[in-house]
Amino acid sequence: MIRVRRRPGRPLHLLSLLVLLAGMAAPLAAQEAAAPAPPARSGEEGFLPRLDVYFPEGDLDLRVSRLVNKVFFEGQVKYNFVNGDIAAFLRYRYYGYNRTTQLTVFDEVEFQDIQEFSNDFDRVRGTLVLVEWPQSYQRRAFLLAELDRISTNKEELAEILRRGETNTFVRLGYQIGTPEDARSNAIVGETRARTERLFTAFREIGPGGAGFTGALTWGFPYGLGDFDYAKIEAEALKRFDVSPRTFIVGRIHTGTFLSKQERPARELPPDPEPSDLYTIPTGEYFRLDGRENLKGLDERRRGTDELHLTGEYFFPWFLNAEHDFLKLRWQNWYWILYAGAGNAGFDRKIYGDFDTYIPDVGIGFESSFSFRKYRFFLSAIVAQALRGDGGFEARCSVKSYR
Repeated sequence: MIRVRRRPGRPLHLLSLLVLLAGMAAPLAAQEAAAPAPPARSGEEGFLPRLDVYFPEGDLDLRVSRLVNKVFFEGQVKYNFVNGDIAAFLRYRYYGYNRTTQLTVFDEVEFQDIQEFSNDFDRVRGTLVLVEWPQSYQRRAFLLAELDRISTNKEELAEILRRGETNTFVRLGYQIGTPEDARSNAIVGETRARTERLFTAFREIGPGGAGFTGALTWGFPYGLGDFDYAKIEAEALKRFDVSPRTFIVGRIHTGTFLSKQERPARELPPDPEPSDLYTIPTGEYFRLDGRENLKGLDERRRGTDELHLTGEYFFPWFLNAEHDFLKLRWQNWYWILYAGAGNAGFDRKIYGDFDTYIPDVGIGFESSFSFRKYRFFLSAIVAQALRGDGGFEARCSVKSYR
């Protein structure tokens, strides 16, 4: 059972009720998956529940999907049991012959970091339309149009955002390879709803073991829009086969704002953060954190400019096996050696300022196992940043799949 506890001074938002409903729906979905499947009707598939849990961050990502003919319906709830952050998404996706069209509505509430002992939160409600034109299995183009309504309860920003502002933007993207890589797909699609991963789980990178994703985003101040900015983001992946059973996956990610507007001094809080200096929505800044990016970081950094690269060396313990342990049946197990380096800030000088780059190293594993009729991915890593005051960071994630 999932319990939502109200913190003193924090409002119990309506979205928290969705978490309770999701907690009740998860066992029902599990029972449906465990029961013998009824004969399939023509053009109709069963529900497809999927659950991701992350430790020690305390994140939960629950998705329940259903495909009927060419139409895909999905509900998603993301909840953080530590900070209290919560987001809910409803999607409708139509698969056509020449393009795929998706409509999404969402509501997200994000609190301050738990270390700040603050009840301040930001809220974003919006809708988006995402269109994908597949040119081949390996190549596809994207167009995203999104409208976000942003508000906050922060006293120091009361005159800026308490009344609410609107972020309207369009995004053009192109992708080569990596059709199932969640981090690459988030660049051209729904950034805030992405499925986060410790490692590059998708091995088939192509063509030629390489992949690329790039996108240009323009936030325009016309009509309902209150922001004016342009940013570009790109990522490249490459798989290097060391032996028939071992390989290295390299990833490089970068992004910068081509244009940004400084916020007038009269609108700044008394002790502004660097992110308060520009008229850019908080969710549009680039983030360098300790789960998706540099595994040894113990904090989340934001910036208008960002660059990081990582390498993951996979070597198997066993593959395509059937080992029984702890009442679980283990099929695959990869040991992983990890190394990375990166930097983020509010000036393009960060790219050449190598003294401020943060290198880190770590060791982890990724495995798959089954329990009765359920299947899971288990990933974990222990990493250390080689610069700064951070100690060892241990992270773990569990993902269900069908």
